[in-house]
Amino acid sequence: MATQMTDGHRRFLQVLMSHGIMEGSVARTLHRDCCEIHKVYYAHDKLDDFINVVNIHLQPFFMQIRKGMSEDDGRTYYALVNLAETEITKMASDYTENELELFRKTMDVIIISESGFASSTDILNLADQLKTKKMKKKEAEQVLQNLRDGEYTLHTRCIMEMEQYILSNYQDLVRKCNICHSLAIQSQVCETCGIGMHLPCAGKYFKAQTEPHCPHCNEFWPHEIPEINRPDSQLPSSAPRERRRTPFSGTRRR
Repeated sequence: MATQMTDGHRRFLQVLMSHGIMEGSVARTLHRDCCEIHKVYYAHDKLDDFINVVNIHLQPFFMQIRKGMSEDDGRTYYALVNLAETEITKMASDYTENELELFRKTMDVIIISESGFASSTDILNLADQLKTKKMKKKEAEQVLQNLRDGEYTLHTRCIMEMEQYILSNYQDLVRKCNICHSLAIQSQVCETCGIGMHLPCAGKYFKAQTEPHCPHCNEFWPHEIPEINRPDSQLPSSAPRERRRTPFSGTRRR
């Protein structure tokens, strides 16, 4: 495919910018519509090639449309992410300095945990440990937005945008999924060799195996295998407690 940016590419980019993140099937429909409206060559299996053209033209702006996977249900997502970390981009945040520090400390708890989640109680207790400016519990609750007892993890877009930062700053604590090779926050880990797999990836990999074995060391896989009941690879909840993505990493409700 030619690398020339067409009106079809521009429309796709504009719509994605307005959404921030888009599920794969929605992105494929948008791809088809943009090509048909602007009479651009369309092939249903060439979405990634179509996006690569846009990314070539986004390089000077240190931005990129990235493809990622939801750790909750295995679905594919596309998001426009900022690749530059400068003083200007730091100042562009919607959050105050102590809110950002709370986010960083929350990320520490999430990544250090075995499950990839942080409890609401743990996050509230972090408010007393801030160095920039102490935050009252009520202010922390406001940041978490309608906080209830539950657990929080990182939003799909946050992982996509901060993958390199997380790998650089937590290199001894995080791992990539042995199946899809993307950063794995929520994962099952082999007790023998230490490789990890996203829950959806583990569900797919072990689906046809009567006795699951690690794909790396071939030892018995002792974890409960997630079930895949839907063709879109959406997995049922494996925990009775409510789990939510931390709003620090998702879109902020106004």
